[in-house]
Amino acid sequence: MTQQLPAEISGFDTPETFEIVAQSAQGILAHVETVVCVPTFKRPDMLERTLRSLAAQHGAGPFAVIVVENEGEERAGAERASALFAEGLFEGLVIVEPRQGNCKAYNAAWRCALTRLPALRQIAGIDDDEEAEPGWLAAFLQAAEAAPAELFGGSVTPRFEDPTRAWLGAHPIFRSHYSASGPIPMLYSSANYLIRRQVLETLGFPFLDERFDFTGGGDSDFFTRARAAGFRFWWVQEAAQRETMPARRTEGDWVRARGYRNGAISARIERRHFPGPGGRLRVLAKSLALLAASPLRGLKLGLATGSLTIGLYHAEVALGRLGTEFGVADEQYRAPEKN
Repeated sequence: MTQQLPAEISGFDTPETFEIVAQSAQGILAHVETVVCVPTFKRPDMLERTLRSLAAQHGAGPFAVIVVENEGEERAGAERASALFAEGLFEGLVIVEPRQGNCKAYNAAWRCALTRLPALRQIAGIDDDEEAEPGWLAAFLQAAEAAPAELFGGSVTPRFEDPTRAWLGAHPIFRSHYSASGPIPMLYSSANYLIRRQVLETLGFPFLDERFDFTGGGDSDFFTRARAAGFRFWWVQEAAQRETMPARRTEGDWVRARGYRNGAISARIERRHFPGPGGRLRVLAKSLALLAASPLRGLKLGLATGSLTIGLYHAEVALGRLGTEFGVADEQYRAPEKN
């Protein structure tokens, strides 16, 4: 049964688009304060490893899991999660959001959490290609009780399927933004997070802008809006996850595309927050400045890592930003099976 939400949460007058395919008893869900959301798309084996890592958590107390399947036809992830749910591996819900899109999946999971868990205090998240260390959630919850912040991020360490490409771990696209616990200016990725309920209540539904579904960046835009609303951020280095990096993500064209994409996302978000001709000029000026600085920055990065491939990153970001001035949109998530 759907719980009634406070009137100040905007956007929930629109119909739900997701389907619940497995669910714990309402008596169990009624008292859960923490939920872990797991979006998935065509990776049932990886999803199982993710869910088993959540089942191995210690020191976190009771929590629920919401698996959101974002593939509406074969539903392999939902089937695998439902089978594990039936075995008693976790409590929570398995839902299907048939409308493909990264932001749509997150919006469905977070909306489901707010409407089915009346005692909810915080939402954490992990992707279906990641595994949580045993103390991951406990570290987040300990920080959330003590730190003066509402949004928390944790470290993600890449695990390369091709060990000969492990040197790419020094590349900015594979590194966490921070390395020490404490206050931070902002989060940029939803790969490993914990968010207080009041953040979602304040920003309203849809939480992530679905125009970022296939380009990526919906999470960065969300965190930018949260910062503008006055919410604070905290890094929890001990809230650690491991991410599997398939061979595809170590190929040169994928690495370059991710650099261009990161630049395009940053420019798109900046234009949203600095509208009008003046804002456009401001974003363009920054892009040109980054391009001008990229040879020196790239040389420094290349020497530090011993890699020309890694050293090109700053130039790729600048070119990605400039590409958006001409309407270039890199929809890397349009075909996620190739991502």
